[in-house]
Amino acid sequence: MIAYISGVVVDKGLDYVVVDNQGIGYQVFYGKPDTVPLNESRLFHTYQHVREDAIILFGFSSKLELQIYMQLISVKGVGPKTGLSILSKISGEQLVSAVDQEDVKFLRTLPGVGPKMAAQILLDLKGKFVSTDVSTTKTSDTAVVEEAIQALLDLGFKRNEINNIKNEIVNAENQELNNLIKIGLQLLNARKRG
Repeated sequence: MIAYISGVVVDKGLDYVVVDNQGIGYQVFYGKPDTVPLNESRLFHTYQHVREDAIILFGFSSKLELQIYMQLISVKGVGPKTGLSILSKISGEQLVSAVDQEDVKFLRTLPGVGPKMAAQILLDLKGKFVSTDVSTTKTSDTAVVEEAIQALLDLGFKRNEINNIKNEIVNAENQELNNLIKIGLQLLNARKRG
């Protein structure tokens, strides 16, 4: 299973981006490709869907968003593309809030969601988002992130180069300093090669 992919975004379409990772272009279905600039390094947390005729990657900008997506596609009748379509219109936090408040009316406004599916989403997901703890999730320890950025500056990288990859550093699962520096170096080097 491919947990994440990082590299330079070299192409994009209506619902996907193409990520160049060491000379191989991976098509990653992504809900908001218009928010991703071309020729910039990005890290996508991925869900790998295997069908008889294809292996498909669905990408997300944070691990939390991926976790919410995984719970969403566990709902009866919500497939990988429908789940991505839903999360392309709203944030994961908005979905969690709608489920917690049992807001059927809001859920019905989402693409591919009718009255039956809205009811099924509430039935299957009510109380399940506790494990993701959206309201208290801290995406990074600011001091450690700033320390990692300073280390990259000390290694000779420019501030604007680092700003282009800062989101990936902030959203990294492992917030230890050495790991953040390693991720930063990988992304910056991939960008220079691209």
